Formats: sequence, C-alpha cells, structure tokens
Amino acid sequence: KLGIGPFEVNRVAFSIFGMDIYWYAIIITTGLLLAILFASSQARYAGITKDNVLDIALIGIPTAVIGARLFFVLFMLSNYKSFWEVFDIRDGGLAIYGAVIVAFLDGFIYCRCKKINPFALFDLGALGFLIGQSVGRWGNFMNAEVYGRETDSLFGMTINGNGPFHPTFLYESVWNALGFLLLFIYFRKFRKHNGEVFSLYFFWYGLGRFFLEGMRVEEYILKLGDVNIDQLLA
Repeated sequence: KLGIGPFEVNRVAFSIFGMDIYWYAIIITTGLLLAILFASSQARYAGITKDNVLDIALIGIPTAVIGARLFFVLFMLSNYKSFWEVFDIRDGGLAIYGAVIVAFLDGFIYCRCKKINPFALFDLGALGFLIGQSVGRWGNFMNAEVYGRETDSLFGMTINGNGPFHPTFLYESVWNALGFLLLFIYFRKFRKHNGEVFSLYFFWYGLGRFFLEGMRVEEYILKLGDVNIDQLLA
C-alpha cells in the first residue's frame, strides 16, 4: 500500500551447468559472511581471537544447516513421502530455531575443548546471528513466502495477485536490525559480564518472534498438535 510496484521477482538468480542458483541461497550466504566478518572484527572485545571465530564458523555453519533442516522436518513429517525427500533442501524447508540451537551447542563444545569462556563467544555470536537473521529474511521476500495474514495497514503487500498481506519477513528484518544496533552499543559500552548480550539476544528475538508468529498465515506455521511450536519457543 506504499504505491511500489507491481513488479516481477524471479527467485532464480542464475544457472550453472543447468542447476538453478536461488536468490535465497545467495542472500543467506551473504548474511553468514557479514556475520563472520563482523565477529572477526570484534573478537578482541569479547576476549577471543579471529581464529576462534573462523574455527566455529567452519564447524557451525554446516551443522546449523542440518539442524535447521531437522527441526523443520520433525514438525512437517506428513509432507514427506520418502526418506530421501528429507535431504532435498533445495525444495525448501529450513527452520532458524534448529540452526540457532545447533550452532550454540557447537560453540559450547568448542569452547570446552579450547578452554574458552563459552559466554564470551555467545555474546559475539548473538550479534552475528542478528546480522544473519536480518539479511536472511530477504530470502523469504524473493521466494514470496513466510508472510502474514491479510491486512488493511499501510504496509500491506500484494503477493502473487492476492492480499495485501502483512510482510512479516520485512518486520522481522527491521526488528533484528534494530536489535543488532541496540545490543552492539550495549556490547561495546555497557557489558560488564560475559553472557549479558547472549541473554538479551534471546529476549529481543523471542519477543519479536512471538508476536510475528501470531500474524503468519497457517501454511507457514510449524505445529505440535494445535500449538505453534515457534511461538512456544519464543
């Protein structure tokens, strides 16, 4: 309802040897790289090294993708007709909560092995997650997915000729960007103990996600019985 568009959005960015490369993948990867660059530049303020950041990135990124997939599949089992479909992530189906849980578990194990305070790493990792999550939501925009219910508000967005809907991917992107700004200031100016930013991250992200989950259309909600599992976790 801002008078922008309409315009066509192709979720395929380009093809290599006949394989389509999606904008979603490019945007998610960009968010990851920005998070790693940020964490590397700020590592000394958390009392860890750039090598620690790169180590956990190499370990955490592939396992986080697996975690994101497993989390989604566990609550959408009825959608899969064969065991092999579970591995076809190109067909969609990743849940950020699974990635967050696995990534922080990886970080905890890594810190125990390296005798690093895990909460120092978690403070930095939380800021990196907010960067990745803010950028990554634009992948949902390119896929025209994960939007909210119909609305008459100023920000209503018409998608595939229907709506207008709440652009919840936009709301979450802005919410996470604001959270990063506030927590980064806290990290550099006010943090007294390791783990404070980590705790504030869960509060900030959980608060925003709780309300945004209540706005989404049914097909984008992961459920356990009648319970919205993402909203429950938030």
